[in-house]
Amino acid sequence: MNTLTNKRILLGITGGIAAYKGAEIIRRFQDAGAEVRVVMTRAACEFITPLTMQALSGHPVHVDLLDTDAEAAMGHIELARWADLVLVAPATADFMARLANGRGDDLLTTLCLATVAPIALAPAMNQAMWLNKATSKNEADLKDRGILIFGPGEGLQACGDTGPGRLLDPEQLLQHCSEQFSSGVLSGYNVVITAGPTQEAIDPVRYISNHSSGKQGFALAEATVEAGAKVTLVSGPSQLTTPDRVERIDVVSALEMLEAVMERVATCNLFIGVAAVADYRPIDPKAHKIKKDISGDNLTIHLIKNPDILAAVAALKDGPFTIGFAAETQDVIRHAREKLERKNLDLIIANDVSDVSIGFNSDENRTTVISKTETKPLPLMSKHQLARKLVKMFAEYIEKR
Repeated sequence: MNTLTNKRILLGITGGIAAYKGAEIIRRFQDAGAEVRVVMTRAACEFITPLTMQALSGHPVHVDLLDTDAEAAMGHIELARWADLVLVAPATADFMARLANGRGDDLLTTLCLATVAPIALAPAMNQAMWLNKATSKNEADLKDRGILIFGPGEGLQACGDTGPGRLLDPEQLLQHCSEQFSSGVLSGYNVVITAGPTQEAIDPVRYISNHSSGKQGFALAEATVEAGAKVTLVSGPSQLTTPDRVERIDVVSALEMLEAVMERVATCNLFIGVAAVADYRPIDPKAHKIKKDISGDNLTIHLIKNPDILAAVAALKDGPFTIGFAAETQDVIRHAREKLERKNLDLIIANDVSDVSIGFNSDENRTTVISKTETKPLPLMSKHQLARKLVKMFAEYIEKR
C-alpha cells in the first residue's frame, strides 16, 4: 500500500483488552512504509506495556500529559503537528465519551483537540456498551465533527458475549487508513509542478542560488498523485527522494526549467509553480574558474533578468489552471496579491520565509491561500499535511471556475 509510504501515523491506545493488538497494528503499518509513534492512556498500560510498544515502534512511548522529559523532546503540540493521521485503536466507550465532549484531560484527548490531521477511531468494547444510546449519541457527535469511525466488527468477544464491538483486524485498519490518502479529487488531471531552487552559473565552480529545499514542492507532488493525478515534477537541484508514481525531470538553471515546463505544459490542465526560481543570472558565465589573484579585491558580476516561468504559463491561450507560490519576508499578503494580479494567476500561496520555523528548510509551514476574491489563512502544520489540504482546496477552486 504505497499510499502509506513515509506517512506519519500517531497510534493512540486506550484501556481495553484489544490493546494487545496494538503490537500487530504497528508492524502492519511499518510494513506498509509508515512511521508510527505511540500514545497510550494510563489504562492502556494495564493491558500492554509501553516498553513493548517502544521496542516495536522504535520511538519512546508517550503516556503523561505533564511529562517534563517528553515535553523537552517532542511535546504534545509537536506530536499533534507531526501526525499525518491519528488512529485510536482501540477506542473505548470512555475515550469516545470524553472526546465527544471536548475533554482534554489526558495526553491523547489533548492531542486530538490540538491536531489538524484527520482523526480515526476504531471502537472496541462490550456489545451492550456499543449499543447503549449514550455511545450511539457520542458516535454521531464525533462523526458530525469529521472524525472517522472504523468499525466495530461483530463476533465473539473476550467477555464471552457475541455481537458488535470487536476491534477491526489490523489489515482492515490498514486499508481504511490507506484510503484516507487517496481522495481522487484530481482524478484524470495532468499536473506539472516545479520545485526546489535553480542554480545560475558564475563559472564552473560557483553559482547564484537560494535556500529552497524543495520540500513543499515534493510534498505537493506526492499529494496530487494521491488525489489521482498524473504528475510531472520539474525539480531544481535537490537530494529529496522522488515520490512514488511521479515523473521527475531534473534541471539546474531557470532557462532549463522554463524549457522543461513549456515542453510539457501544453498537455497539462493544472500547473503549480512552487520552485524558487532565481530572478537573475550572470550575463557572461565564465568557462573557467575565476582566480582570486587575478580578479583582485573586488569582483563585479553583471546580471540579466531570468524569464518568468509562472507568468509565461499563465499567459498561454487556453492554458492550465495556474497556481503560484510567493515566498516573502515583509508585507507578505500585499506582495503576494500584487504578484497574483500582475502575473494573472488563478491562485497564489503566500508564506513568510523570514520566519525560520516555517522557512525554506523547515518541515512545517504556515501559509495563506489567495484568489482574486478571497484570502484564506491556514494554520501551522507539516508540509505534507499542508500539501494534502492545499490539493483539496485546489480541486474546489478549479470546480468553481
